[in-house]
Amino acid sequence: MTRQEPIQSAFGAASTAMEVVSGIDLQHRLAIVTGGASGIGLETTRALVQAGADVIVPARSPERAKAALHGLSGATVEPMDLGEPGSVASFAERVRSAGRPVSILVNSAGIMATPEMRDAQRHEAQFSTNHLGHFRLTLGLWPALEAANGARVVSVSSRGHQIAGIDFDDIDFQRRPYDKWVAYGQSKTANALFALALDKRGQSRGIRALSLHPGQILTDLARHLSAEEIASFDALDETGRPIIDPERGMKTVEQGAATSVWCATSPDLDGIGGVYCEDCNVAPINESALGRKGVSAWACDPEAAERLWQLSAAWTGSDVVSW
Repeated sequence: MTRQEPIQSAFGAASTAMEVVSGIDLQHRLAIVTGGASGIGLETTRALVQAGADVIVPARSPERAKAALHGLSGATVEPMDLGEPGSVASFAERVRSAGRPVSILVNSAGIMATPEMRDAQRHEAQFSTNHLGHFRLTLGLWPALEAANGARVVSVSSRGHQIAGIDFDDIDFQRRPYDKWVAYGQSKTANALFALALDKRGQSRGIRALSLHPGQILTDLARHLSAEEIASFDALDETGRPIIDPERGMKTVEQGAATSVWCATSPDLDGIGGVYCEDCNVAPINESALGRKGVSAWACDPEAAERLWQLSAAWTGSDVVSW
């Protein structure tokens, strides 16, 4: 694991994804971007294609994804539903069977602040989709990642992780009242802890993992929020347009995708893994302030990361040792 301390990065809060990939050569490399047909995921796909990568976008609605990616040569769509274990397994098997190494996996898809929902195994939906779905996918792609001899797995977390750590006694809100924001925060903490535990297992096999906060960007991720909730974030100006102030974390989609792309491609990160990033840099630890820059201690705790890994492996039946 690398220490959670900023490095000398050539980029910052206002950098865009296209600026980050300028001069990066991804010719003949395969990338997979979940959520890669909308919001920051779409801009991530565009930037990776611009750098020469072939990008697979797994999507629950393939036709809608194809429409969003129309004209973007180098990007293809495959069916996959993160909330359905069988669908994730089928997609991963198709990729493995194709025999091509996967150099980059960006786990960008997610849901936020949803009404209380559960998957078929009765897991809370935000934890299930944002964490368990990507856990299954990453482990299903493990042989293809290992074959790349230098792969990166990027987990899109959020500053929302500061809302809550993992309640290991009641992850699925079986005993405590459901709170959509606590559930979201828990799932985003899980994204960061997953990267920490994954990097520990992958480093000797040429697989490094990182997590990140992209910024505050109004995308379809906010579809479950009311107009009043959105207004309470002070994210809109008097005309109803999004406020853009990168230093405060309020970014365009192009700026929001920059840290994902930086984590996936930057040579600045060679030899670095298991850390949480923001503004195209390794983030400092945030000791207490909610909604401020940095990562909470509970989201970079190796013991919590290991505990979450063991639980996730038991719940999904997936682990590195299975390969």
